[in-house]
Amino acid sequence: MDELRYKIVLFWSEEDQAYVAEVPVLPRCSADGRTYEDALKAATVVLRESIEAAEEPGRPIPQPRSRKTAAK
Repeated sequence: MDELRYKIVLFWSEEDQAYVAEVPVLPRCSADGRTYEDALKAATVVLRESIEAAEEPGRPIPQPRSRKTAAK
């Protein structure tokens, strides 16, 4: 798991007054931050932790998708 290839969607949340980063193919995998960069860093940590947590008990991990495979 040296390289993460998952799509991360970043946006500003007026409600939270923070940037939010979500990984669409991994339910409940999101993070926030005061800046765009903070949200991206936090999402990377949460993404790694989510994958590691799923690997331990052998749960399936959704594969990263590109725009081409997402349309199929």
